[in-house]
Amino acid sequence: MSYSAAPISPLISVDRGLPIPLHKLVYDGYRNAILLGDLRPEQEVPSSRMCAIELRISRFPVLHAYAQLIAEGYFETRAGSGTAVARNLPEQLIAPGRSSGLSEKTPSGSRKVAKRSSLYPPYTSMTHNRGLGSFGVHQPALDEFPFRIWSSLVARHSRNPQAKVFQQVDPLGSERFREQICIYLRAARAVKCDPSQIMIVSGSQQALDITTRVLLDPGDSVLIEEPGYRLERTILSAAGCRIKPMPVDQEGMEVSQAIRKYPGARAAFVTPSHQFPMGSTMSAARRLLLLNWAQRCGGWVIEDDYDSEYRFDAQPIASLQGLDANARVIYIGTFSKVLLPSLRIGYIVIPPDLVERFTAVRFAMDIYPAYLLQEVLADFMAFGHFGRHIRKMRQIYSRRRSALVESIQTFFGDTLEIHGAAAGMHVTVTLPSGFDDREIAACAARERLWLWPLSPCYVGKKRKQGFVLGYGSTPESQIQAAVKRFYSIVSVSAKFPSTVEL
Repeated sequence: MSYSAAPISPLISVDRGLPIPLHKLVYDGYRNAILLGDLRPEQEVPSSRMCAIELRISRFPVLHAYAQLIAEGYFETRAGSGTAVARNLPEQLIAPGRSSGLSEKTPSGSRKVAKRSSLYPPYTSMTHNRGLGSFGVHQPALDEFPFRIWSSLVARHSRNPQAKVFQQVDPLGSERFREQICIYLRAARAVKCDPSQIMIVSGSQQALDITTRVLLDPGDSVLIEEPGYRLERTILSAAGCRIKPMPVDQEGMEVSQAIRKYPGARAAFVTPSHQFPMGSTMSAARRLLLLNWAQRCGGWVIEDDYDSEYRFDAQPIASLQGLDANARVIYIGTFSKVLLPSLRIGYIVIPPDLVERFTAVRFAMDIYPAYLLQEVLADFMAFGHFGRHIRKMRQIYSRRRSALVESIQTFFGDTLEIHGAAAGMHVTVTLPSGFDDREIAACAARERLWLWPLSPCYVGKKRKQGFVLGYGSTPESQIQAAVKRFYSIVSVSAKFPSTVEL
């Protein structure tokens, strides 16, 4: 089924004091809008009757103008479809989008912008994140999502919405939704919280931004994981923080080294349950050491728990926040990985004494989150659909994880080192020396393989080359063929033996 936009009139000035006929004003208005690109080929225009009403003039000048535009080929009429801009215009545009002597002027004069805006790196479309397909990171199995149930809940709340969905203003979000999140977090993640501590946000990225605005000042030293989440660094850099990358090993961030080198750090940003991107789990000893440091120095620990629901070889690891006896941890979670990335719904668990500060910042940013999908998600969780979906996906992702690991070992042998296969929705592989992961990723994108290069996850010069390989959106039956294509692309960069014949 195709849809067309409702017809819209261009801005036409009808000045009866001008010595110009009304039909000429209407004609010129439409013709200039077409030549400027404001009206595009095949775009429907209002009927002559509606145009006359909008311009508050008689219909006869409009009919005259329309007839002239049709005669000159600017308009065309279609049976049952009204009048539209012609498919093939009679004049070529003098410049893209601008013509007829109405070219855009080059901006002049002082055009100063905030210095802090230059701290944000330019946005570029990353080759590894352009579409759905094999190895896409943070892409769930959309084919397994219960869309029928979800659609029925959306329809129910759309047909019979409560007044608060449209009118309530609470920067923390829907109380029903926050209650369901608390029930889930207390049981599944051992998080200590109540609904008054939960703030609903637009994904974990906004959660990191709000948290940074509340806790950190320009010049503050902040500990981050190396390698780590690139967009986290963007927020901290834009806030003027001094980033201190600390190496990660099989037990997570090397906390003792961080404390020794930077005793005055203001905060530590960590992914303790499933480190991104290397997949390690922070040991109990390091967790306690980090919490003791935060209490002793008056620092903060920001725990990003982005995909801890999926752990395959053991029970899920309890949250760091659940061990915190001094309310030093800000806990961040998201529904993007377990449900749908485009939902853009996440949450923050805030220490009770900081809720007022977080609320003030949130209200200044965008007042409050949209309520409709919060109410839908509240029902989705309350009726048990959320828990069933996670249990189902844990089994599916476990099989896909095993298929990916086995295929990598089959094709690459010991050439690639595999990291973080015990949990989450991705594994990371590191390459021997002599490879350029960005170059390989660009080549793979042309084959619709979405390889996330590892090297940009580092801050320092010592960068490992490799890839973060998502398996959430790749059916088990397609994984081996995808790895075979992956191998053929990598093998072009440098020759190394495979255990199978391509």
